[in-house]
Amino acid sequence: MKKPKLRELGEAIKALIKGPYTTKFPFAPSPAAPAYRGKVEFDDKECVGCGACVEVCPAKALEMVDDIKSGKRQIIHHYDICIFCGQCQANCLTKKGINLTQEYDLAFLKDRDKQITSVEKNLVFCECCGEVVTTIEHLRYLAKKLGPLAYSNANLILINQEELGLIEGPAEKEEIPHKRASLMRILCAKCRRQVVIKEEWGEK
Repeated sequence: MKKPKLRELGEAIKALIKGPYTTKFPFAPSPAAPAYRGKVEFDDKECVGCGACVEVCPAKALEMVDDIKSGKRQIIHHYDICIFCGQCQANCLTKKGINLTQEYDLAFLKDRDKQITSVEKNLVFCECCGEVVTTIEHLRYLAKKLGPLAYSNANLILINQEELGLIEGPAEKEEIPHKRASLMRILCAKCRRQVVIKEEWGEK
């Protein structure tokens, strides 16, 4: 019988004194490494519902659903298909709206469709055609970020005025003529382009 190597003997002695190297999870909590990328969570105060995270997700684990009737936008994260790459966090507009936590115990046996996290935001609609422009939180963030430069964009001016209580808020959809007065309305890019073209070249 060969004698054990000194290194192996040393490891055996350490194990007897300090205990096994392996963790006791799941019977006891085991913290993840500081740089570990775990379960994705939204920060409702920081997320503006812009949808940037949805666009960059390679696994299509993020879904954006606009409910026209309720006027809400829901961004849903399906963590059962997430690859925890961190692209959503890296490309977040506010840098704080979505984060990868250190939570890793995500195993489940049933109800796969319920393994989600989500955030909900208020939609802004074009006052002419009724198309979705973006969310109110998104426009407010842009107005705050741009500062005085926000006054070059009518949508941001109106959102600022609404937040200050100077106007009641975005109006309901209605058929409006594409004239100069229409420039000071919440409009989608298509309708604003039509207003500018008709104002510049006149009715034809």
